[in-house]
Amino acid sequence: MSVAAAPERKVRCRLIAEGDLEAVADLLARGFEKRPRSYFLNGLLRLAARAVPEGLPRFGYMLEAEGRAVGAVLLAFYQRPGLDEPRCNIASWYVEPAHRMHAAMLSSMALKQKQVTYLNVTPAANTWPILEAQGYKCYCKGLMLAFPALSGSAGVSIERVTPNTKAVAGLPDHEVQMLKEQLAYGCVSLIARKGGAAMPFVFLPFRMRSGRVPLPLMQLVYCRNVDEFVACAGPLGRALLKHGKIGVLVDADGKIPGLMGAFTEKRGKKFYKGPGHPQHGDLLDTEFTLFGP
Repeated sequence: MSVAAAPERKVRCRLIAEGDLEAVADLLARGFEKRPRSYFLNGLLRLAARAVPEGLPRFGYMLEAEGRAVGAVLLAFYQRPGLDEPRCNIASWYVEPAHRMHAAMLSSMALKQKQVTYLNVTPAANTWPILEAQGYKCYCKGLMLAFPALSGSAGVSIERVTPNTKAVAGLPDHEVQMLKEQLAYGCVSLIARKGGAAMPFVFLPFRMRSGRVPLPLMQLVYCRNVDEFVACAGPLGRALLKHGKIGVLVDADGKIPGLMGAFTEKRGKKFYKGPGHPQHGDLLDTEFTLFGP
């Protein structure tokens, strides 16, 4: 008597829809045990509320087996003035062990937009060689933990952006709006003025542990270029002290001249793939601001 083989479970790859958000949050919370479910659900709800370049996915893709989410990759697409092409932060990639033979479907769907520059800004160290084999290039080698309040920057004044800010002299309206939008994500938006120039900065609260003690820090998530941060470091750092933050994490390829602090290559490495070239100090519209540190 022959025994019929069990039917193969069909797995399909499709776009994540708004009705899938709860199930995707459950899946990712199981896959990333150090992150609470609320981290993923809050991030997905933020993706649901923001503008997305026309024709590009809002949330990303999922693997579905028998009506159940068994894999997902979140994609945060964006394009703003000053960027020549759409960009996409690839985040929270997970497939249940029993279905990892189908993970390539997620990869091919996630990276199929050739006009897009893809970023991976939180890759685990064991994935660095894999990313390079897939054609990604490293654009940031690590992080500098800077203590900007110790720097001297003469002739710089600081303004804080609030929800009631209407306009900022020296900044275009779209940039002012961008600075205000980050406030809803828990960021601090500041304007530094030096020599008649207005320079925008966005900082995200970040806690890094030193032994058992959490250090109250900020992550620099937006500046036009890191040189502007260095030029205004002292007054910016003293403004951040009012928020109880003693240090700032800054994208870097080595110790940054003009800043007091230490550089590490053990964390902070970032990769990109596509026609554009990301710059240090611009992490807006990525998982840092959309999902939180």
